[in-house]
Amino acid sequence: MHFLRFRLPETHLQQNRKIILELNTIGYAAIGAIIVGIVMLFTGSKQRNSDGEWGSVLQWGYLLVMVGIFGVLSMILSWSFTAVLLSFTLFTGAVWAWAKIGKKDKNILDNNHFRDYMSGFFPIIAVVFVLRTFVAEPFQIPSSSMRPNLVKGDFILVNKFAYGIRIPVLNTVLIPTGTVQRGDVAVFNFPVDPKTNYIKRIVGVGGDVVEYKDKILTVNGQTEQDNLLDTHQYPDDTHPQTMREAQRFQAAFADKSFEVLKVADALSIEPQTFNAYQHELSARGFSNDWQQHCEFAQDGSAFRCKVPEGKYFAMGDNRDNSADSRYWGFVDDHLIVGKAFFIWMNFGNMGRIGKSIQ
Repeated sequence: MHFLRFRLPETHLQQNRKIILELNTIGYAAIGAIIVGIVMLFTGSKQRNSDGEWGSVLQWGYLLVMVGIFGVLSMILSWSFTAVLLSFTLFTGAVWAWAKIGKKDKNILDNNHFRDYMSGFFPIIAVVFVLRTFVAEPFQIPSSSMRPNLVKGDFILVNKFAYGIRIPVLNTVLIPTGTVQRGDVAVFNFPVDPKTNYIKRIVGVGGDVVEYKDKILTVNGQTEQDNLLDTHQYPDDTHPQTMREAQRFQAAFADKSFEVLKVADALSIEPQTFNAYQHELSARGFSNDWQQHCEFAQDGSAFRCKVPEGKYFAMGDNRDNSADSRYWGFVDDHLIVGKAFFIWMNFGNMGRIGKSIQ
């Protein structure tokens, strides 16, 4: 059975309009940066100063053009950050090779300001690309969906090789180094909008039967053991002056121990939220056949899904305040970014620094 249809809440539509407006503003700013940068390149001095450096106007011109191109590619053309970084690496690398081949004497300064400036970017961009793509990548937690284990404002590190060395942009596994496991806290590209990164706990992998009935999680007949600890309060993400309250449980699942939050009178899956997401996904033209693999109780008390091979079922630890696979479907393996493992900074709560992610 499927839920009755509800009209998408006006607040959700307003949020979407706000996001589109912000993206348009950033896009216009990026174009403006390119224009200003080009003007500076044409008007700036093309001669080195007494210290052998290019003039500041010329340097700022190149910097603005590069920042503007980055903004156009990512915000207007919707390239992923990895794709943009790869293109910058390849471009500056080609200029760097040109500079090396064309230079007869290493002690003589290159008088081609374009070649000299662009080739200087290559080592920095290349190192960032390699570290970010194959080793570790930093992320900031944007919401309370993973409370109490991860809080809004946490800066985390994600292991990029835990689930295999992947081909940039395509994100398919080139060298297997590990697989996604039940209970892992994983970062992935949001299936509906791959430019956005989500972080959730993987509760089901390919072939698993995931059931969430009356707020109890069961996978392949094995029930998550939740022991009540106390009541947990935390500030609302949108209105920090408002406090939310939930019951805090110690959970044992898939040989892992972590905490989850539940609101006593909340449903396992909220029908109005569910239908709001279906409305929005349809409006976006997003196609996901996940409902063919799932059954939902009409009153929102339960659902049951069989996870297809190559996909994952993800849920937030803040069970009643998380937009997860219950509402938008499975996560394809090619959308996996990596495994979260460490909190390296939280400017609002320094005591969280150094905590491992279970």
